[in-house]
Amino acid sequence: MCAGVILKALRATFCHPDRVVSIHPCVYAGMPLWLKCFFIIRLSLRLSMVKITGKKRHSIRKSQIEDLFSSLEREIGESASLFRGASVELLETSSGEILYLIDRKPQLMQGDGFVFPTLKGLLEHPFPERRVVVDAGAVSFVINGADVMRPGIISLSEDIVAGRPVQVVEERHKKPLALGMALFDSREMRERKQGKVIKTFHYVGDDLWNLEF
Repeated sequence: MCAGVILKALRATFCHPDRVVSIHPCVYAGMPLWLKCFFIIRLSLRLSMVKITGKKRHSIRKSQIEDLFSSLEREIGESASLFRGASVELLETSSGEILYLIDRKPQLMQGDGFVFPTLKGLLEHPFPERRVVVDAGAVSFVINGADVMRPGIISLSEDIVAGRPVQVVEERHKKPLALGMALFDSREMRERKQGKVIKTFHYVGDDLWNLEF
């Protein structure tokens, strides 16, 4: 059996246990007994884990809405207007994270000193600000929660600021993969050749993505 296929299956298991069930049958059939047992135990543990759920949910006042969008505008400029809607609710999660539901959809999140769109918000309202584009080789790592390394980046917007959130998108369709905190400004990030440049805090398939409320 091709060693590369096995390694790919193992990476999916260790990094993203939700995908255990999607492994091709021919890969599973060729595994030794101990590895099959590992897959079963890993999946069982995953299913028994407590996921993030909505805890408290309520509408916010008009003045709070304006403060919310002022904070968002400081991050993404005029694109903040894309996220306005008829209703805005605050959702506190069981993990303590704060989300804002725009027309009942979890489109904004509040972090430590910032407001930024969630990945689901980005899917519905893509925008060019604070954007980092990664190549195809980096995608499998980013969607498993890995931090972004400089060699995987092919382009980035000029408005990236160290210590502020950024969106990480894939090259072909510009679909969002993750959100992270920039470790460098645009210029320095572009000049670097190696090393970690973005610390990931939200990615496709994580507990926040799968939030139930």
